[in-house]
Amino acid sequence: MARPTTKAELLLQSRTQFAALCTLIDGYSAGERQRAFKPGTMNRNIRDVLGHLYHWQLLMLDWYTVGMGGSKPAMPAEGYTWATTQELNQWIHGHYNNTSQEELRDRFERTHAEMMSLIERHSDVELFTKQRYAWTGSTSLGAYFVSATSSHYAWALKLIRKGMN
Repeated sequence: MARPTTKAELLLQSRTQFAALCTLIDGYSAGERQRAFKPGTMNRNIRDVLGHLYHWQLLMLDWYTVGMGGSKPAMPAEGYTWATTQELNQWIHGHYNNTSQEELRDRFERTHAEMMSLIERHSDVELFTKQRYAWTGSTSLGAYFVSATSSHYAWALKLIRKGMN
């Protein structure tokens, strides 16, 4: 699937991938959804994947709020750089260890809806013109939304399928 370059493509791919992810998860029994993945990944189960997706959307929502407010957001997060994303992902993994899969699913569904609402507010020009907003640097606002939605959902689908088979 090609990376979205328009608002319509971004919304379609995000909604399609989100639905596919929910359908995949719902296709497993309650017991199967709790099962650990095969060894080899930091995210060891569906709960971990949902926590990862949810937290990265929280980060994106914060970047958006701060950036659109005229300030430069801490990216990817306070105390981390893009070079230390692995450490941030490890922190995220540990942070949600005591949160249920059901709670994380609810939270993820809410942040997904927030992301779709924000995307809806913008035009193609606002989303996909590089350097339109100072806070997005050399890229576009849409590229950040793609990373936090459709492409991240595709990653999650692949990881869950691999981990559960």
